[in-house]
Amino acid sequence: MTAFWRSPVFVLFAATAIILIANGSRQSFGLFIVPISTELGWGRSEFAWAIAIQNLVMGCAAPFVAAIGDRIGPIRVIAVSAALYAIGMALISISTTPESMILSAGFVVGLGAAGVGFTLPLALVGRVAPAQSRVLWLGIVTAGGSAGQFVFAPTSTALIGSFGWSEALVILAIMVAVAIPLALSMKAGSAETLAQPDHQSLSTALREAIRHRGYLLLVMGFFVCGFHVQFVGTHLPGFLNDAGADNYLAAWALGTIGLFNIVGTIIAGRMGSRWSKKNLLCLLYLARAVLFMTFIYLPVNAVTVLGFAAIMGLLWLSTVPLTSGIVAQVFGPRYMGTLFGIVFLSHQLGSFTGVALGGILYDLYGTYDAVWWIAIALGGAAALIHWGIDEAPLARPVEEQNSAGEKAG
Repeated sequence: MTAFWRSPVFVLFAATAIILIANGSRQSFGLFIVPISTELGWGRSEFAWAIAIQNLVMGCAAPFVAAIGDRIGPIRVIAVSAALYAIGMALISISTTPESMILSAGFVVGLGAAGVGFTLPLALVGRVAPAQSRVLWLGIVTAGGSAGQFVFAPTSTALIGSFGWSEALVILAIMVAVAIPLALSMKAGSAETLAQPDHQSLSTALREAIRHRGYLLLVMGFFVCGFHVQFVGTHLPGFLNDAGADNYLAAWALGTIGLFNIVGTIIAGRMGSRWSKKNLLCLLYLARAVLFMTFIYLPVNAVTVLGFAAIMGLLWLSTVPLTSGIVAQVFGPRYMGTLFGIVFLSHQLGSFTGVALGGILYDLYGTYDAVWWIAIALGGAAALIHWGIDEAPLARPVEEQNSAGEKAG
């Protein structure tokens, strides 16, 4: 009998824990925007620009980091990225100018997050997971990110209140560093799968994807997910602060989003194993648009904010197992890291746009109303885009199909 720590299930456990730490800490940055801006005498746009650049750097680096991981193995890349991420978090604590904040929060954290974020852990789990359970396993890993948001949002708020934003970031950096040994621990559980020979080159896989209409539509549609998630994650605390709510309501709103998304992503993974993933994505984006439209007309109080957060939580990262599941279903799991990394680049371009536009339009008009309406329009557009995706597995010679099936198992 195989020891637990040498099994694919252990890889699932460790990858989920890494995503919990990485995504949870990154999604708490919105809680720092008010205290940093207040203490340093900035507007909202300075720190928002740093986070926007972080998302852009993360997205631009993700395909290259994933390609390196697909070539030499993802585990070492994840470990190095986790170290870079922790260093970046520590550097934010001593960044007192917009330029140094862009360097630390933008470039260093962005590069680290490209490897320790969703792309490589999802790709690794996608390769070791049983084919019939792959989307569910991807949903469980994504749920780890939601659990992290639930844990880190109130934790970050408590740390800021007790020690100030600078010391809070040092403590968070130490917590992020735990991802390094977690990454290295996955080696035994994935060794057999990663050692299997290649039957397709990376360049061939890229040519297949670029010529596939459904893949291009998936890339376009994931831009909207990034816009939605990072706009809400970064600017919701400021939006609530302007309405007279305190920081704890914002923290509990972000935490509630994370808590309910644990359920949402697992349900999405379960449903994606049974029904059309692209149709589920259409419904998710349409539901977000309706939710945003409803929320901006409601009064701001604990009931409406936490109600919004709960529903948004069900829709928050539920797109990730469905989107990555389509990539693996159409092209197979071998180069899922690189192919999903390119899709994720579009997500991060959307994240950059949502965060930056939120800061710019707020500083211009003193309100987030225009950005909410842009998010609503994009949600409707994404529903239409995903409707046209062909998610059928790509036809390949029999030898390659058999090889892909062996690797999936």
